[in-house]
Amino acid sequence: MSSKPTFNREVREFWYPKYSKNGYPHVQQGIILNPEKNEEFSPFILMAEDWYKRGIFSDHPHRGFQTVTYVVDGRLEHIDNAGGYSLLDAGDVQYMNAGWAARHAEEAFDDDLIHTLQVWLNLPKSLKQTETSYQNIRVEDAPVVNIDGGTVRVYSGEIAGATGPMKSLVPITMSEITLREGTDYTHVLPENHNSFLYMLAGEMEFGESKTKIAKTGAATLSFNEEGTVSNRSELKIKAVSKSKVLIYSGVPIREEIAFGGPFVMNSQEEIREAFRDLQRGVFGPSAVKK
Repeated sequence: MSSKPTFNREVREFWYPKYSKNGYPHVQQGIILNPEKNEEFSPFILMAEDWYKRGIFSDHPHRGFQTVTYVVDGRLEHIDNAGGYSLLDAGDVQYMNAGWAARHAEEAFDDDLIHTLQVWLNLPKSLKQTETSYQNIRVEDAPVVNIDGGTVRVYSGEIAGATGPMKSLVPITMSEITLREGTDYTHVLPENHNSFLYMLAGEMEFGESKTKIAKTGAATLSFNEEGTVSNRSELKIKAVSKSKVLIYSGVPIREEIAFGGPFVMNSQEEIREAFRDLQRGVFGPSAVKK
């Protein structure tokens, strides 16, 4: 990154999501990033936190965006209609480019109660018809940077001198920061990346304002949209107690967004086309375990 003056990040807005207790088998859900505010989160669209048993996210289609699924606890069984199958454990992440026609299932394995965080990541119009792909990032394959009083695990992008293995079509950073009580750490991101965080455990202070955010709290961060990816920005963090936080960032995609169930496109006509394609069998056979 360049030697220009550093942009110092602050908490722009923070909140604590409300959780709906749905009962068995979709035990609980919280919407961390509300898609109605997607312009504020771009390139991210939504983030959902779910606790569920088997049978909630069986065979279903997607088009026009990407997903990044972080397994908090339990075992996640992935099945796709191209013959893919995998089991993901706590700390593992699955990246999916839905592209033009994904069809998959994300199930709790066996009798597990699975706990996941899933981000929807937009695709620009030029990439919405790309080929569908999946990538599993195992917790042991995400590099860990040891810092004074903690660790930084890098799933995507270049953070703290390490590069994460995720191969996202829309470049993002994703890191998991674990700090002991009283630890100070400065997180460095490209200044033009829009960024948000989600607290997995404990309590931390963020920025010069020392805004305190505790477990289940989420926040958006200030950034310089007119800046460049080569210029650095810094977020000062201090652990009030033993803590863990996920931080995501990416360059905003300033295009119109149209939603329709499992599809994210640029117009309602494209959404209607996606539903027609699904009915015509364009998305292929069901995603079921062979």
